[in-house]
Amino acid sequence: MMRVCHLNTCPVGVATQDPELRKNFTGRPEDTVNFMRFIAQEVREIMAQLGFRTLNEMVGRTDALEARHAVDHWKAKGIDLSKLLYSPKAGPEVGRFCTEKQDHGLEKGLDLSVLLAACQPAIDKGQKVRYEGEIKNTHRVVGTILGNEITKKHIDGLPDGTIHLKFKGSAGQSLGAFVPAGVTIELEGDANDYVGKGLSGGRVIVYPDAKATFPAEDNIILGNVALYGATSGEAFFRGMAGERFCVRNSGATTVVEGVGDHGCEYMTGGRVVVLGLTGRNFAAGMSGGVAYVLDEKGDFAVRCNKQMVGLEKPDANDAAELRGLIERHAELTGSQKAKKLLANWDASLGKFVKVMPKDYKRVLQAIATAQAKGLSGDAALNEAFEINSRDLARVGGG
Repeated sequence: MMRVCHLNTCPVGVATQDPELRKNFTGRPEDTVNFMRFIAQEVREIMAQLGFRTLNEMVGRTDALEARHAVDHWKAKGIDLSKLLYSPKAGPEVGRFCTEKQDHGLEKGLDLSVLLAACQPAIDKGQKVRYEGEIKNTHRVVGTILGNEITKKHIDGLPDGTIHLKFKGSAGQSLGAFVPAGVTIELEGDANDYVGKGLSGGRVIVYPDAKATFPAEDNIILGNVALYGATSGEAFFRGMAGERFCVRNSGATTVVEGVGDHGCEYMTGGRVVVLGLTGRNFAAGMSGGVAYVLDEKGDFAVRCNKQMVGLEKPDANDAAELRGLIERHAELTGSQKAKKLLANWDASLGKFVKVMPKDYKRVLQAIATAQAKGLSGDAALNEAFEINSRDLARVGGG
C-alpha cells in the first residue's frame, strides 16, 4: 500500500534494513529459512521417487512427466499435452543442459569496442564527453556495460550532462538499458524492443532521421516493452511506441506520441505523457505513478483498464507539470505534435485525461493529511500508513 519498498522506509518492517523499522515486523526470519528447508526436502523426496540425484539430470526429461487425467476444470478439460511433452530421441552425447560457456561476442559490441575508451575521462575524472557515431540493429544493449563501469565508481551516477552519446541509424534491442544518471543517449533513427529497460537515472532521446518524410506522430519509432522496470531518469520519443510501454515503470518520466496495447501495465511510479492514441488495456494493474493521455477523439475510456485507476481532468498543478514535459519534449526532439499543442495550449489542455491509480491517490492524500499535522519524513509515512489502513478497513479493502 505504501509503495516505498525501494526507499528503505517500509513502515511494517519488511522491505527495510533500518533497525527501528524492522522492529515493526511481526514475523521471524527463521520462519522463512525453515519454510525453504521444507521445500528443499520435498524436492529431494520427489527427485528420489523419480530416480534423479541432481537437477541437471532432470533437464529435458519430459518422459518423466505425465499429464493429469480426469480434469474437471472447464479451461483445462480435454487439453492435449502430448506435443508439449514430446521428447526426441537423443543419445548420451547430446547435451541437455549448459556444459560449455557461450561466446556472446561482447567485445564486438559498441560498449567494449568504442564507448568505454571514449568515456574513460568522464568515468575517471568527471570530464564531459561527447561521442557521435553510427548504430545498427546488431548493436544490442548499447550503453549498459558503460553504465556498469560508471556505477562501480560512482554509485549515484555522474552529474547530469557528463556523457552525451549521439547515434544515427537503427538500434538493436535494449538501447540504453540500465543507464545511470549523467548519461544521455540520443538516437536519430529508430530502435528495437526494450529501449531504456531498467533505466536508472539516465536520459534517452529518440527521433526520426532528419531526411524522413513521414509524420513522426503517426509512425512507430521504437519497439515493444520500452522502459520496462525503469526506476528513474527520463525518455523522450518523437513517434509511437509498440506494446507494453512502461511496464513496471517505478520512477522514470517519459513523453511518447502513441503506444500500443497494455501501456503502463503494472506501473508503480513515474510520469508518462502520451501525445496520441493508446492501444487497449491501458493501465492494467497500474498501482502508482501518473499518466497523462491526449484524448482527442474522446474515446480513451473504452481502451483504459479502470479496475485500479480513475480518469480525471488535470488540475492546475498537473497542467504546469504537463506543459513543462511537453516543452521539454519539443526542445529535445523537435516534435511537431508538441509544438502544435503548445501553440494552442488552453484548448490542448482540455483534451488531456489524467490516469490516477485509486490506492496511490488515497496514499498521497493520507501523506498530505499527516504533513498537515506537522509530520515529515518517516513519521509522515507511518502516520499515512495508519490512516490508509483505517480507510481500507472501513471500505473492506486490503
